[in-house]
Amino acid sequence: MAPSEAYYRAVERRIERLTLLLGAGGAAYAGWRWGWKYAAGVAAGSVLMWLNFRWLDQSVGALLQAAAQPEGQPVPNSRWIYARFVGRMALLIGALYVIFKGAWLPGRAILAGLFTLIAGVVLELFYELATGFREPGAGS
Repeated sequence: MAPSEAYYRAVERRIERLTLLLGAGGAAYAGWRWGWKYAAGVAAGSVLMWLNFRWLDQSVGALLQAAAQPEGQPVPNSRWIYARFVGRMALLIGALYVIFKGAWLPGRAILAGLFTLIAGVVLELFYELATGFREPGAGS
């Protein structure tokens, strides 16, 4: 039996939360260990990846919904969805260019923040393996 839409929404929410929590924890540790610039770099990288994931999720969902529309029916998507699909990479590249070019924040700290999404996905995978890929609200 295929997982429901609620299952996938729960997975996406957990990944978003884990990304932000790992970013906050990493920023706190970096601030304690190396100073505020490293903390800001980890936080900036983490927020950029959270925003990238969120926009990718929303835009791909809207594109799949548009593809599932019957022939001849209007697609209920706005242009903003398509702009986010393309704009997420432009935002990421532009923000990183400005940060690295201005040398305001340490590059290693930003890179560490960018990896919080990957760490969040890995933690979500371990969670799913530990719980047996159960549906939300499903009993044991």
